[in-house]
Amino acid sequence: MKKILAVLLAVTMLFTLAACGGSGEDQTKVYKVGIAQWVQHDALDAATQGFKDALTAALGEGNVEFLDQNASEDPGVCTTIISNFVAEEVDLIMANATPVLQTAAAATTTIPILGTSVTEYGVALEIDDFGGTVGGNISGTSDLAPLTQQAQMIIDLVPDAKNVGLLYCSAEANSIYQVKVVKEYLEEKGITATEFAFSDANDLPAITQAACDASDAIYIPTDNKAAASTGIIDGICRPAKVPVIAGEAGICSGCGIATLSISYYELGKKTGEMAAQILKGEADISTMPIQYDENVVSKYNAEICEELGITVPDTYISLDA
Repeated sequence: MKKILAVLLAVTMLFTLAACGGSGEDQTKVYKVGIAQWVQHDALDAATQGFKDALTAALGEGNVEFLDQNASEDPGVCTTIISNFVAEEVDLIMANATPVLQTAAAATTTIPILGTSVTEYGVALEIDDFGGTVGGNISGTSDLAPLTQQAQMIIDLVPDAKNVGLLYCSAEANSIYQVKVVKEYLEEKGITATEFAFSDANDLPAITQAACDASDAIYIPTDNKAAASTGIIDGICRPAKVPVIAGEAGICSGCGIATLSISYYELGKKTGEMAAQILKGEADISTMPIQYDENVVSKYNAEICEELGITVPDTYISLDA
């Protein structure tokens, strides 16, 4: 009888432990991740989706809660979004684009922040002699493509161009950086490169028209304001027969003839993989260097190229492919 009672007691304890096993510290943690995107356009949308897909794949379906917010290019809204993330004590912030990264960096030094679609972290965060690792609670991925190769595209595709307009938003630090590099390269080749900076969508049409009037070709960097306004730019440049070389595929698809660009979806995936390492305790964000997508591809907009009579090399891939 004692042996039977002992067995029954042991079975009862096993059931009790099993019933308790689904709660407490043994339960899988659901991570809360705040995503702040500066504006809605193809490149940033793709980066956000890649981030979500990679992080979900790494942590498992249902183990991550995304707080997905869009600032719609409004600094005040961006500040509110980041402040709410900090108040909710999210486990990680994904800052999609330079203005969001800058806002998040100013808001918290404890919550891990991963940037993406940020061209140059040293410029964005005002770090002198940037060595590739931000340190502290910040790391991420860069959308920087080889700028001198983008500049060479202008020379290759528009060989008669003597005057090149550099069209960009003056409020975006990374756009200023890209324009500086491209301008220096073109001027070394004997081409006049003139900056045409706009502050917002209100003065974009007038500035674009001025650039068209003065230029044989136009270069637009990876600029969020331009990416959200490609219809305006195309409506001015294409009728004027002024070809646009773009810093990324989203801008090119809207108003450009060609681009040397990365995949923003793959960039987002790389950022998501970094996030998984941080959340699982496999990596220290303070020592994680900024990562890049090395797979740059030359692409062209077949419709605009045909309309403007631009012939591209066979090595270029159509944006529609």
